[in-house]
Parts: sequence; C-alpha cells; structure tokens
Amino acid sequence: MFRGFPEEALVFYEGLEADNTKAYWTDHKQVYDRAVKAPLEALLAELAPEFGAAKVFRPYRDVRFSKDKTPYKTSAAAVVEDSSAGTGALYVQLGADGLFVGGGYWHTESDQVQRLRAAVDDDLSGRRLRHVLDGLADWEVLGERLQRLPKPYAPDHPRADLLRHKSLAVGLRTEPAPWLHEPECAARVAAAWRQVQPLNAWLTRHVGPTRSPGRPRGGR
Repeated sequence: MFRGFPEEALVFYEGLEADNTKAYWTDHKQVYDRAVKAPLEALLAELAPEFGAAKVFRPYRDVRFSKDKTPYKTSAAAVVEDSSAGTGALYVQLGADGLFVGGGYWHTESDQVQRLRAAVDDDLSGRRLRHVLDGLADWEVLGERLQRLPKPYAPDHPRADLLRHKSLAVGLRTEPAPWLHEPECAARVAAAWRQVQPLNAWLTRHVGPTRSPGRPRGGR
C-alpha cells in the first residue's frame, strides 16, 4: 500500500547528486530499495487500475555515447505508454527537487511530425489543441522544437509557436511538500494525469503511432 515517499528518498538523491559514484550507490543501495523503489512501485500499482501498467526506468545511466560519465540517474522515473497505439505517455519522476509529472509525445518519427503540423495548422483541430493547452496553464509545454518556423508557414500564423514543435508534451514540477510523504501523493499524481488526458486524446486522434515499419514511437 502506497503511503507516500519518505523524506529519506529526497536525502538519498541529494547525496547522489553530490557523490555520483559506485561507492555511494553501493553504500546506500538499501536506502534506494526501501525509500525510493518500493514506494514508487506501490504508487504505480495503486494507479494501474485507472491508467494502466507502468514501466520503471532503470537507475543506471547509458554512458556509452555521453560526455557525462556519471553512472547513476539522479531521479527515479516511470512511464505509462503504448507506443504501438500512439496514445501518448503519462510520466512521473521523483528527485531531490521534488516531483515531476507529465504526458504527451516526447519522441516522434518524421511521419508523425508531418501529421502534427498539419493538425496544428488546421483551423478546427488547431484551435482545439490551443484550448486543451489553455486548460493546462500551470504546466510547461515541452517537446523538441525548431528554432525557426518551418516552411511554408507564415510568421503571423496564429499557432506559429506550436508549428515549430517536432514533438509535444507537457510537464508540471512541484517542490517538496508535506503531501509528498503521505498517501495524498497518489491522488495528486492521478489528478495531474487526468489533466493530461485531453492532450493525449488529441495526439492520438490527430497524430497517432508512426507508420514507419518496426519503429513504434510516441511517448517517452
């Protein structure tokens, strides 16, 4: 049963940010298992009946192609998504700085980008998207975007900012608060994910999964 994330979880990640080494991880592995992994799994189990099963990301970083060789991620995260259906993702992340929740399409293929732009350009579906995002006023609009407006769209297009997007997602960051350590945390994550559902529904309807063979993408 999910009872919240203990304060120890945030302290663990504060320490990892200061000492991202195998020695620290080994010395504090039991803390990670007890204060981070177990509560996160309990949270996801509680949310699964409404939102579906989630995948927990591994705590180890892939450093093969990165200049940053620190071995461990400084946050724990999980995602609910069905990339083959293009339904969009629901995301949750815990770190020393608090909780982050999000949703939408973090990654897209070229055919999805084309459909996204066409739907943003279309007056009916584009205005509907703007309405959805207006309902997420406290959220940050995220996603890969171009520095310049792509051709053939005019700079005075009413949704020029959205036409620059190659992917589209939203995120909400909250600093550590007492409710993070209580069962109320589950209700807050669920409420946030429900807020994201209209965006995911729009993306599912107007963009959908990639049609490129063998490359289902869409969520994070």
